[in-house]
Amino acid sequence: MFEKNGEVAISRAIVRDFSDWFDKYIVSDAVVVGGGPSGLVASYYLAKRGFKTLLIESNNYLGGGFWIGGFLMNTVTFRSPGEEVLREFNISFRQVENDLFVADGPNACSKLISSACDAGVKILNMVKFEDVVLKDNQIKGVVINWTPVSSLPRQITCVDPIALECKVLIDATGHDANVCRSLEKRGLLKISGFGPMDVITSESEIVKHTEQVYPGLIVTGMAVSTVYGIPRMGPTFSAMLLSGKKAAEVAECLLVAKKELLV
Repeated sequence: MFEKNGEVAISRAIVRDFSDWFDKYIVSDAVVVGGGPSGLVASYYLAKRGFKTLLIESNNYLGGGFWIGGFLMNTVTFRSPGEEVLREFNISFRQVENDLFVADGPNACSKLISSACDAGVKILNMVKFEDVVLKDNQIKGVVINWTPVSSLPRQITCVDPIALECKVLIDATGHDANVCRSLEKRGLLKISGFGPMDVITSESEIVKHTEQVYPGLIVTGMAVSTVYGIPRMGPTFSAMLLSGKKAAEVAECLLVAKKELLV
């Protein structure tokens, strides 16, 4: 029934294919750290516009909390105008109140992932952000290591990370804001910490403050609320989608400007 390709052929196929594309993405136009909804949307739009885009995720799955919604109930909610992005990704949704919509979490999340992959986004999962590459007061890349390394006993965790180069780095790590935190530790960025729940205030402010926070670094999604002290928004996702889209627009402007400077 099946062709006679055994274990060796399979292992070689994995190693060769991964090594080939990973070598090409050691230098990228954009690196997005965090594969939740805002990171997936930002990655999708950048890749769709022709930029070499690498997405880094510390878990073995993408999507963050988008799979399960609130309180482990996998219905996800969106307030208008988030439905505009749902239509772009061909995600089915239903209106339940005036300008309030619901969708199936697994279906919505899988379509974001599929769209990002189809657009050309390359993904490194089970890979943790460790630090930034900083030169001339500008972000020039990202330092990474395999996620399992941090789970090893301390006496055997002397596994050096590696560095990747990029023109633009996007922090889509959610409330942790891991990339921005790495700059805060060095006194390069002030982080306020996210505020208590206030959906109406939060969503608009998150999209408004999706921007470059340090030369070469853009913040998106719930990381925005942590950086700027914006209220948390709970299990509604329109701001995540629109913030990711805006992050891609900001990144594109920076990338075009950098290209023009080199001409």
